[in-house]
Amino acid sequence: MDAARPAGPRAAFGLIRSPTFGPYFVGNASSASGTWFQNLAAQLLVFRLTHSAFLLGVLNFANFIPVLALAPWAGSAADRFDRRRLLILTQALATILSAVLAVLAWSGLANQWVVIAFAFGLGISSAFSAPASTAFISQLVPRDELPSAVALNSMTFNIARAVGPALAALSVKKLGIPASFAINAGSYLLFIAALALVHPAPVQRARRGEARLRESLGLVRRTPRLLVFLLIVTAVGFASDPVNTEAPAFAHAFGYSDTVSGWIIGAFGVGAVAAAFFFAGRVAGSRRRMTTTLLLLGFGVVAFSVSPWLALGFVFLVVAGFGYLASNTHATSRLQLEVEESQRGRIMALWSVAFLGLRPVASLLDGTLAGAFGVRVAGVCLALPAFALAAVAAFYVAKRPQFATSAS
Repeated sequence: MDAARPAGPRAAFGLIRSPTFGPYFVGNASSASGTWFQNLAAQLLVFRLTHSAFLLGVLNFANFIPVLALAPWAGSAADRFDRRRLLILTQALATILSAVLAVLAWSGLANQWVVIAFAFGLGISSAFSAPASTAFISQLVPRDELPSAVALNSMTFNIARAVGPALAALSVKKLGIPASFAINAGSYLLFIAALALVHPAPVQRARRGEARLRESLGLVRRTPRLLVFLLIVTAVGFASDPVNTEAPAFAHAFGYSDTVSGWIIGAFGVGAVAAAFFFAGRVAGSRRRMTTTLLLLGFGVVAFSVSPWLALGFVFLVVAGFGYLASNTHATSRLQLEVEESQRGRIMALWSVAFLGLRPVASLLDGTLAGAFGVRVAGVCLALPAFALAAVAAFYVAKRPQFATSAS
């Protein structure tokens, strides 16, 4: 890295102040925070109407299954069409859905199936926006700043995770469920305004015959390191799931009320935010760095799961959050840097499947293990993929020197 080039917090704040990436960062952070208002309000409404844990699972499934089912078309769209226009279209659709749901809830017409149907509609919007928004970052920053921008983009979701649930709970309590849906609609409008302000660099789009997901699957088969990056993203999602899904159960396991779950998720988010600032301005991770950060994630989750005291567990959560964001950022950055611009949307669609589309699987496995053997065992088991992928990364460093060099 150039000695004169800023790194760490200085580089991060420099990117946030930039007239191109800055508005996108703020708009995306607003939208990510608004999503917590939507999700919590939807969960509470469904549960108050039915008192059914099963329907809460159906709600979560409806929200995420479109990411998995629509990946071939979403990735192709991100490569064939103008990404900013595609993002504006998907955010406009999400705005309309959230606003209509708010009106229906105010009118008393939003029963559980209406809420689930709207969650499915918002999931369709997310399926198309996820690969487009991640690929769009490369048009907003120079190539050497892409890892920093990816880290900051990931940080927005972790900041939202840290503060969103608490603000959403306050909103539901003070303003009501319909108002929380309306707030989410407003957050999408802020993102649309941000997209209107930025000036992305032009890129060569893929032609219709080229923009097929199977072409990218072929690229992954021909380039094993891309598969490794996707597996790392999957492992990161699985290892972090116990913190996200079972936080109330962990609070009870430590002898506290379920309201402490917000502190558990927040401690994990603190570590993630620290990683985003630490790695800003630094080159994308080598295999050795990926090995280290995956070990930090796995160790942090396991140590938290078996910790006898919650105060000590918070320390391990910060370590886990640091490893989580660093590993995800390094893998996502390398995925973007090692493919042509015209293939980036489809590769990011595969990334969406790895990180978001498989989330219901991780949650189901997590819940099954927690129900059968206890939440602490579930936390240890879900961390194992992080250790496995750390071993894979270490193998490529030790046995495939050309692979390590390409990603250094």
